[in-house]
Amino acid sequence: MTQHFKSRTFAWMAGAALALAAGAMFVVSGYAQDKEPIKIGFSMALTGPLSPNGKQALLGMKIWEEETNAKGGLLGRPVKLINYDDQSNPSTIPGIYTKLLDVDKVDLVLGGYATNMNAPAMPVIMAKKKTYISLFALDVNHEFKYPKYFSVLPTGPQTKPSFTEGVFQIAAQQNPKPSTLALVVEDAEFSNNACDGARENAKTFGVKIIYDKKYPPSTTDYTPIIRAVQAANPDIVIVCSYPLGSVGIVQAVNELNYKPKIIGGAMVGLQATVFKSKLGPKLNGIINYETWVPSDKMMKPAEGFFKKYQERAKAEGVDPLGYYLGGWGYAYISVLGDAVTGAKSLDDDKIAAYLRKTTFKTIMGDWSYGPGGEWSKGAMMQVQYHDIKEGAGLETWKGMSYQTVLTPPSLATGKVIYPYEKAK
Repeated sequence: MTQHFKSRTFAWMAGAALALAAGAMFVVSGYAQDKEPIKIGFSMALTGPLSPNGKQALLGMKIWEEETNAKGGLLGRPVKLINYDDQSNPSTIPGIYTKLLDVDKVDLVLGGYATNMNAPAMPVIMAKKKTYISLFALDVNHEFKYPKYFSVLPTGPQTKPSFTEGVFQIAAQQNPKPSTLALVVEDAEFSNNACDGARENAKTFGVKIIYDKKYPPSTTDYTPIIRAVQAANPDIVIVCSYPLGSVGIVQAVNELNYKPKIIGGAMVGLQATVFKSKLGPKLNGIINYETWVPSDKMMKPAEGFFKKYQERAKAEGVDPLGYYLGGWGYAYISVLGDAVTGAKSLDDDKIAAYLRKTTFKTIMGDWSYGPGGEWSKGAMMQVQYHDIKEGAGLETWKGMSYQTVLTPPSLATGKVIYPYEKAK
């Protein structure tokens, strides 16, 4: 009888303790939610040619927002994302960031997606003295030298050359070495920067440039461009382009049956599932940059996020995998959150000081910052597409069967198929 009473008493006490704990959690959570939210403002490409990538990033950011608020927010306050569609149009950017800061009175700002959208934001950000983390912006702080700028792009300190250095490393390993180069450049901020880097690499590796021409972003017919390159007959063709140009050039190369020894380099867009599905086997043989791939090594810390992202992708109308920018969208806003927590403040100077001194551990890898707000070490890859069959679907793009990481050696998963036509 006594033992039975003790058991019942213990059970009651345990239940009461659980109830108290749950009540405390509810009170803490409710207390945080009652406070004024911390507003984080940014632009994002939700329409226009950059939108297949921008939409991925935004979903990643939303997932971070939800998870952060479920844990009590930042500094005991909920977080709230405030964003506007920049329409993949740089001219919208100054107005968006002026509105975010002057009208919406956001506490913190982030950069939108891509070089072309971040460069025009910088004068506004600098005038307001805000800390600014950009997403996939190539070397935009080179001229500004703004001390509160921080990049999320794995270029490392050699920003411009990093996008194409791997192509030159691969070429240098061939016997005989390819010796001539053509540069096809979309006349836009990112592609001009990337091809500036390719010119530096050409000097470093002793490759002669025999064709170097720009085309306007409004181009719709890429056949004349490829015919001109074909006539120059270079060994290597490096293309620095945004999504519509990348797709158009791949199609023109295939239509003209053009077969240089190496082609690719810095073609934005080929990483997105929608463009992979559109081009299919036409991608075979192309060597192009990547920032992340779903190899076993790289997927391990990100697996939980991508499971959540992919479960929601269809309903959100975004890239079904999110490998190019979904994870990075989550990672770059998580770095801002970690910096706020670490600095214990929303003061931009304190957040910037924390960003400068800290190594950040994210689902997409670890990094720290060096001069100019660029990564202290680079992690750009070059991959080659191969063995893609007509009608390849999501299961193909989910894995690594259709792509081989060629550089850097620490992440390589195989050898190059050379020359290009052997992979066709």
